[in-house]
Parts: sequence; structure tokens; C-alpha cells
Amino acid sequence: MSDITLSAGVRQNLLSLQNTAELLGETQNRLATGKKVNSALDNPTNFFTSQGLQSRANDLTNLLDGIGNAIQTLEAADNGIKAITKLVESAQSTVRQAQQANTDAAAVTNIQGTSNIDTSLSSGNTTRERALNQSLNNIGFTDGDTIVLTSTDENGTDSTVTFTVGAANDGAQVQDLIDKINTSGIAKADVTSDGRLDITANGAASLDLTISSNDAAAGATGDVGQNTAGGAFAGLGFGANASVDLSTPADADFNDPGETEVTFTQGTGGTGGNFTDTLQIVSTATASDADNADLAEQFNDILQQIDELAADASFNGVNLINSGDSELTVAFNERRDAGRSELTIQGQDLTSFGLSLTDATNLSDQEAEDKLNQLADALTSLRSAGSQFGSQLTTVNIREDFTKDLVNTLQIGADNLVLADTNEEGANLLALQTRQQLSTTALSLSSQADQAVLRLF
Repeated sequence: MSDITLSAGVRQNLLSLQNTAELLGETQNRLATGKKVNSALDNPTNFFTSQGLQSRANDLTNLLDGIGNAIQTLEAADNGIKAITKLVESAQSTVRQAQQANTDAAAVTNIQGTSNIDTSLSSGNTTRERALNQSLNNIGFTDGDTIVLTSTDENGTDSTVTFTVGAANDGAQVQDLIDKINTSGIAKADVTSDGRLDITANGAASLDLTISSNDAAAGATGDVGQNTAGGAFAGLGFGANASVDLSTPADADFNDPGETEVTFTQGTGGTGGNFTDTLQIVSTATASDADNADLAEQFNDILQQIDELAADASFNGVNLINSGDSELTVAFNERRDAGRSELTIQGQDLTSFGLSLTDATNLSDQEAEDKLNQLADALTSLRSAGSQFGSQLTTVNIREDFTKDLVNTLQIGADNLVLADTNEEGANLLALQTRQQLSTTALSLSSQADQAVLRLF
């Protein structure tokens, strides 16, 4: 407390100058901080409300990092699905290439003896030569026996060549029979190195070989029931079929080791004990599978690449397509109670195992068809997974945009409560500075009035 006494005018002007200086300080502080509420003392309601809004904006901003990571993880999975889809389509191309190779493989019809031609009464350096030089009469054929070869093409047209033993072909050899078949152009005939008759159709045709022999002339005992179909039937290398017992029902069907359909028909007519029995051998053209070992290896390599690609489609340690056990949870709000908002993204196994794709062995027609079915199912699974992840990616993108907008709204709301209007505060500062100057002048005038008393002395 001062013992100096000021006049009322000076004291009033001094108080006004002090108030102006205080207001000037507040205005300068607002301009310096940009805020009109800097502490709870300025405005408790606005201060704490703004602080709450800003805190929530900060929490949501922190969540944006997790949302951004989720978007990148989903994009990595989507990129992996697109790449795996291309690999599956490449595998389809490989299988179709194998199918085309199988289609292009020549259809093969082949009739081949189940045993070698009897060469005991023939001469030659090799088994094949002795078989070719063998006389038909020495292997059970007699005059009147016939060998008929019929070829049926894809249009159902028959072409036939007939060789009759005796007469013009008296003393004929196996070589003569083969030459006649080859000359006919309907098939290629030869004898294998081990002495078996071998006939292959020209083109995709079926073959029907019929051997008709007179039983009595072929050396039958006279009792047809005891005839075991020897002679000419066994002579051309179908010896395994000689076990057919004619005491069985009239027709006996069976397959030889080459899976050729064979029918033996017992003769039912003739005089003097002569019965004509027929051995019919039918072989149908079947397309053989091509050698697709290289294509099968390419297919298996593609499956390995699918596995490696699925393993590489990760982001920040999270992989959504390499295992069905993987999971990603994305939080969309700051709450951790029942009011929390989040999305759980379940991973899928899009490896070759998860897509049920198995290794190929030779890509035969049947296996190629099975692989195409597997690949078609795999593409369906990939499209389904891509659609699911795409939908989830859209959801996360929408929530990211919403969160950004909400953060902006919260920050604007928080600022509106505490930020100063710089234009207004600038005008206030100018006014206060003017007032300060006026107050100083007024104080000076008040002091001069007090000094007037000195003139009396």
C-alpha cells in the first residue's frame, strides 16, 4: 500500500490505462496462440467440450492407420487372386494342348496272334522268316478254307479282301496271304519277330478277321464234339483259342490277351462229316493317348507356382489367401465395449491344395478331362473369393472415407469452440492500442492539472 496520494483524476486515468493494458495483453495472447480459450479459466464449458472432441478425432486418426493397412492387405490378396487366376487359365491351356495331342494321335486297330505261327515244317534263318515261308497246308488249312478280312471306316463303309486256300492258291504260304492283304490297301499285314500274325488297319477303321475251316479236312476225329478247334485256327497264331470245346453250346465267345473280341461258331451243315466252323476276330479302332509327359510336367510346375504365389501375397505379415485359418480384424471406431464397430475378414486357402488341384501323371484323355473339371471348379472358387474380398475392400474404403470426414468434422467443431477470430482480434488490438495512447494522454493531462499549484510559489 502506497503512502502517496493521487488525485481523483490521475487515479481514474491510471485505472483506465491499467484495464486497457490488461485487455491488450489478452488480445495479443489470442493472436499469438490463435485461440480465444486457452485454459479452463477462460471458458470451462468450451474448453472441456473442445478437448473431448479433439481426443475422439485423435483416436479415429490413429484407427486410420489400421484401416489403411487392411486396405493394402486386401489389395495384396486381390492381386494374388488375379495372378493365380492367370496361372489356372495357363494350366487349362496346357491340358487342352494335351487333349489336342490325344485327338491328333492316330486311331489304331490291331489284330495280333496270341501265339507264334507253327514253323516246324518251314525253313529260314529267323523265326519271322520261317513263319513267312510256312505253307498254309502245313498249319491246318485245306482246299476251300477261307480267310476274310473286312475293314469298316468311320462312315460305315466296308472293304473286304478274301483269300481262299487251294485252287489258284494251291501251296500258298503265309507270305502270300500277307501280300494279298497289303495289296488290298485296307490294312497292313506282317509277322512279328517272334512269329505272330500282325494286322493293322489303315486309318481309323475297325477290322473283322474271319477264318472258316472244314473240320473233317482239318484233321477232326469225326466226332465234332471232341474237336478242340485246332488246325487252321491255331495255325495262324491263335493257338490259345484252340481250347474251345465244341461240346459246349454252339457259340462260345471269349477275349484273347490283346482284348480283341473273339467268337467261335460251330458248323451246322455239310455232308460226309464235313462241318464248317468259323473263328471271327473283331478289333475296333481306339484313339491312343499321346505322350504328354512334358505337358504333365508343365502342369505340375504351374501348380507349384500357384502355391508359391499364394505364399507371397502377404502384406505386413498378414496373408489372406494362403490359409483358411488366417484372419484380419479392422476396427472402425474407438470403442472397445458392445458399441464397437469392426469388420472381421476371414482368409481362404487358395493354394493348389485348397483349390483341390492335384498333380498330373500323363494327361491321358480321361485325366485331361478330370483336370479340366478341377480347373473349372478352381476358377469358380477364385471368382467367389475375389468377389468376397472385393466387397470387403469396398466396405473398408467407404469406412476410411467416412472416418476421414468424421475426423474433419470433429476437429472443426473443436476449433470452433476455442479458436479466436484473428480478424476480430486484430481490430481489437488496434482499438486497444488507440485507447492506450488516449489513456496515456489523459493521464498526462491529469498530472499537468496537479502541477498547476506549483505556479503559486
